Amino acid sequence: MNHTSFQPDYRNIVDAARRIRPRRLPLYEHNVYPNVLEPLIGKKFADLSRGDSRDKREYFSIFSHALASLGYDVVPFEGCVVELVQGGEGLCGRVGPLFKNRQDVEKYDWDALIPAYFERFGADFEALREVLPPGMMAVAGVGNGIFETIQDFVPMTDLAYLEADDPEAFELLWSRVANLLVAIWERFIPRYGDAYCLFRMGDDLGFKSSLLLRPETIRKHIIGAYARVVSLAHRSGKPFLLHSCGKIFDVMDDIISVSGIDAKHSNEDAIAPFGEWLRRYGDRIALFGGIDMDL
Repeated sequence: MNHTSFQPDYRNIVDAARRIRPRRLPLYEHNVYPNVLEPLIGKKFADLSRGDSRDKREYFSIFSHALASLGYDVVPFEGCVVELVQGGEGLCGRVGPLFKNRQDVEKYDWDALIPAYFERFGADFEALREVLPPGMMAVAGVGNGIFETIQDFVPMTDLAYLEADDPEAFELLWSRVANLLVAIWERFIPRYGDAYCLFRMGDDLGFKSSLLLRPETIRKHIIGAYARVVSLAHRSGKPFLLHSCGKIFDVMDDIISVSGIDAKHSNEDAIAPFGEWLRRYGDRIALFGGIDMDL
């Protein structure tokens, strides 16, 4: 298939997110890596993403047209906040914490991260917007959710120690991270939201058998922050999808009722068959499934 024989229509993914039957079943990917596309289209282009504005436009043009040629209506693209913190190394547990007490949290220059985010990703968002094929729009936006971002500041094990050793620092850290992400989303949507038909936050809250945090921690510090971001999306007229891996049934009802998300992704058969997610939540939100690749 080539991009002239398939006409993308982003409205299919929007309808799906709003629990409206689309004209055709849309394909959805959380991310698509250029090194996967390169052998499919017979062209090297990944390095263009690190070039100047002209290179970036060429990169996103090749990227989006390649997806259109494969039958996609939308292009997934996000700028990940953790790139500005510890480059995702804290989130992956490869480096130590930036904060060990309340004073560390208070003296950190949180405000500087907001312009830094747009200095890092603004040219990418601009280039993407300029070259989207007719009928195609982007999905995602500001990458990383509350929990993922906080772990890049203070990795998972250190976060548990911080809660025990300095509860005030623990509380303050959640508040600062939530305010940071809301501030970035507040600026992102009016600047670049016209290129997006569906906003998304990725925040893995669980693993195959349980949550990664106590349910009360998620309810107190995370779901309310989700609601603030989702309300920004809704005010712009766009639906919002939460990506969260893991067995998160213990907090799903709260996520739906408090945050107001329109859709959720993903699904792992080891947790529950997709039909179980549909049975529990299909009358309240859209469920974007997926093929479980952990075989």
